[in-house]
Amino acid sequence: MKVYSDTKIYIVAPAGTATGGPELLHQLGYHLRNDLNLNAYMFYQPSDHPDPVHEAYEMYRVPYVDEIKDSERNIIIVPELFQLMKVMDAYTNIRKIIWWLSVDNFYISKFGKDSPFKSYFYMLINNFAYRFFNKEIFDIPNIAMEHYQRYNLNNDKTVVTADLHLVQSYYAMKHLKDQGFSNVEYLSDYINEKFLKKEINLDRKEDLVVYNPRKGYRFTSKLIKRLKNYNFKLKAIENMSREEVLETLEKAKVYIDFGNHPGKDRLPREAAMMGCCIIVGKKGSAKFNDLPIPAKFKLDTNENINTIIKSIVDCVENYNKNFPKFEDYREIIKEEPLKFKKDLARIFKV
Repeated sequence: MKVYSDTKIYIVAPAGTATGGPELLHQLGYHLRNDLNLNAYMFYQPSDHPDPVHEAYEMYRVPYVDEIKDSERNIIIVPELFQLMKVMDAYTNIRKIIWWLSVDNFYISKFGKDSPFKSYFYMLINNFAYRFFNKEIFDIPNIAMEHYQRYNLNNDKTVVTADLHLVQSYYAMKHLKDQGFSNVEYLSDYINEKFLKKEINLDRKEDLVVYNPRKGYRFTSKLIKRLKNYNFKLKAIENMSREEVLETLEKAKVYIDFGNHPGKDRLPREAAMMGCCIIVGKKGSAKFNDLPIPAKFKLDTNENINTIIKSIVDCVENYNKNFPKFEDYREIIKEEPLKFKKDLARIFKV
């Protein structure tokens, strides 16, 4: 996309929020300003938030504005979340880009907008069940994806106004191209440098298997029940700071994830960089080369659960044998910051 000397690039992000998506948006702003010397600004929603810059992202030092100049020389970039994507509707002249950081989260957020009472009810029940019974009743990602199974993005009045679609994963690339979109460019991301720079210390490894309890818990809980019969520890990654996540992954030998992978997920990459063996299902981006691990470690949840248990146990008991099998994946992750910069320079032509 052509960038002029006076072009302003506005990046729409949720105010005061610290999760994976907003961090990528701030990284984008940082590199547009510091590597390409472009006039990039954050545009937070809601725009009247009293303190929109979360402390976790102050280090990126991307200035923000509270209004957008609707000029054809300017560019607005929105993530795939339905509510933030709708910001584009207020402007007619500016050039528009959607950055698909995931596929599933578009439909989950759209489900929340289209069916607010049903969505709120599901979330309320899930939060209650998880708090008191350590489980979830409704698989909201699957419900949303099934609800919009036949949804045609070409009929979405906001999506079709985009001049360019950027995709963070090959999963998203296929999803858009299957629906006939041709104005699609690949722009992935990279994980936090704390994980990229940390040296793996195999002496710190324990017989520990870690998992994300809020992803695919219905199936993961079956695994946990069976794995308790073995002589190793299980730990959920939840309610942790970034430093606590890093410390936990440093000790773990195996990371498992049988939930939905809405985009090229951050946690499997962080786990791999800390020396974990990665064992996942085949949902979302995990099915694609977004997660380029040996095929034997991608196991469909419809398979015999004994096969999955056997793979996990083997990675724990024969860790030194399995650890090198993820070296190619770790090398790919290490190269992601440089690839991100190269892709930015290719997409935004000064």
